Amino acid sequence: MTGDTGVRAGQCHCGAVRFEVTLSDDFNSIRRCTCSYCRMRGAVVAMAEMGGIKVLHGEDTLTSYRFHTGSVQHFFCSRCGIYTHHQRRSNQNLYAVNVACLDGVSPFDFPEVPVMDGVNHTNDTGKPTRRAGTLRFIPAD
Repeated sequence: MTGDTGVRAGQCHCGAVRFEVTLSDDFNSIRRCTCSYCRMRGAVVAMAEMGGIKVLHGEDTLTSYRFHTGSVQHFFCSRCGIYTHHQRRSNQNLYAVNVACLDGVSPFDFPEVPVMDGVNHTNDTGKPTRRAGTLRFIPAD
């Protein structure tokens, strides 16, 4: 799951979109969010700096979705529909990358995932981002 260079390969489900990403703080930045879109999407994400994602193949296959303020894009494969990454609204110099798209990584690799309060987004409230809770994965014996 970890690499020496910090650069990780990833792709969508069908393989039409392939990319490399340099995570800002490896997997120390993982999280989920409670906003309406993230709640339905259900992805665990890790952060990458602006310029930290390099699409190697299929950039023309990526499509995007904007909602609420329309200020950021959420990218997904137009063929298989898998969400790959999005620009963060609270810090537009960061991208959140779907860890399930990274080679050899599963969201179930993380026993605890912080869940951030996206319903009461810091850009809407003017208050610091609040942690809404923790998502736990407890494997069956």
